[in-house]
Amino acid sequence: MAAINTEYKEPSYGNWRVPRSAGLGDLGAIGTGIVMAGLLLGIITFAIFGLLPGLAVLGAAGALVLLLSVKDKHGQSVVDRFATRLNFRLSRSAGTNLYRSGPLGVTEWGMYQLPGLAAKSRLYEFRDSYNRPFAMLHVPTTNHFTVVFSTEPDGASLVDPEQIDAWVANWGGWLAALGDEAGLEAAAVTVETAPDSGYRLRNEVEMNIDDNAPEAAEAILREVIRTYPEGSATVRAWVSLTFTASLRAGSRKREPEDVARDLASRIPGLGARLQSTGAGIARPMSAQDLCEVVRIAYDPPAALIIDEAHSAGTPVALTWGDVGPTATQANWDTYRHDGAFSASWTMTGAPRGSVNSSVLSRLLAPHGDVDRKRVSLLYRPMDSARAAAVVERDQNNANVRITSGTRPSARALVDARSAAQTAAEEAQGAGLVNFGLVVTATVTDPARLPDAVAAIEQTSGTARVLLRRAYGSQDTAFAASLPLGLVLPRHILLPSEIREAL
Repeated sequence: MAAINTEYKEPSYGNWRVPRSAGLGDLGAIGTGIVMAGLLLGIITFAIFGLLPGLAVLGAAGALVLLLSVKDKHGQSVVDRFATRLNFRLSRSAGTNLYRSGPLGVTEWGMYQLPGLAAKSRLYEFRDSYNRPFAMLHVPTTNHFTVVFSTEPDGASLVDPEQIDAWVANWGGWLAALGDEAGLEAAAVTVETAPDSGYRLRNEVEMNIDDNAPEAAEAILREVIRTYPEGSATVRAWVSLTFTASLRAGSRKREPEDVARDLASRIPGLGARLQSTGAGIARPMSAQDLCEVVRIAYDPPAALIIDEAHSAGTPVALTWGDVGPTATQANWDTYRHDGAFSASWTMTGAPRGSVNSSVLSRLLAPHGDVDRKRVSLLYRPMDSARAAAVVERDQNNANVRITSGTRPSARALVDARSAAQTAAEEAQGAGLVNFGLVVTATVTDPARLPDAVAAIEQTSGTARVLLRRAYGSQDTAFAASLPLGLVLPRHILLPSEIREAL
């Protein structure tokens, strides 16, 4: 009789890597160029002006290379940290870190528009091919259009491990398929945890209590309504997809109506494929729903008023000009907006080695020291043609680094093997995606902010991700964590190719 192996081995995931340009040792292309130019200029100076001027030129070139090459654990060099602090001081001296809106604010039209990167955004509402309303957010600065899906994740509790593995595999396939979506620029998944007001539970129970029910059963239900919201939390998730105005490079830029007409036929298919990833039922968000989400993010006490209005059956009418905060103040490491205080982090390093599917569970879970918490995973899929060129170039650069010296480091050897594995997986049909992570913790009492910061930094360790406080950019990181589809690299003056070569 044959024995049946019932042991289940949980799969692991890994091989995340940051593409690096070729250079000498740990230097990038720009650092290597500075070294070569410094040596050449030093030799010429030696020949023309003598020893001391030549040594001065070599010393200046060496100091510049050190400033660019010596980095901390977050990949920040001395030049990066100095530029960040200088930009914040200039912003504070000019008063641009302060924002006032409304009739008494600085906006000419007296509206409560959003601050920062989303200030010029416009919100439209159209209907898809299923006749469902969907909101489309337009950012004229980058000419991007974003649609947001509201999802109901099934969760991993009491779910077979095989089913979780299937969800993860389908999620990877969904991300890989985004690389072939015409005009798609980026995608994001936002998970928000917040305290439950209890109004929805009260409304649901009140509507289903039978008039002929026993008094004991009715008393128990009343007690549940009164006690359950205390300490409970609600978890919501959104998936936002950002498209460009042009379907392909060189084509004409489309108007919002043209983009909406194209997306109306594609939204049902994108939402249906999301259901196989464990996201549950995915519905496009209406303009009113998106307005409520953004309004509550900037003013958390407004959630009680909105939930109470929904439970009473009173319609809530918000426009895009009403969702912004009345006042904000971006500090070096915190962000004050209306009646709340927030701190944001960005991911600077993916987990080393392999991880399982539940690695982000504690980071995503509600925490008693944080009133509202948002974790946003930002994705930028690559099309198959560009992905092939990227992995081949990255593999060649990794090979150059291990052959440029007589004794390559262990990290360089591991990096070369990882680059070769990535190239092999891409050749077999795997997708290539750039990804990042933004975490925002919000409290309504400034005295609780240190506890919230400690909670996020503690849970990030269990998630095995390296988080860095968004120093000097708290307002930008806060906006990036919202389901607005902001593509941060498109708002930076320095091109990404130059940043990667530093």
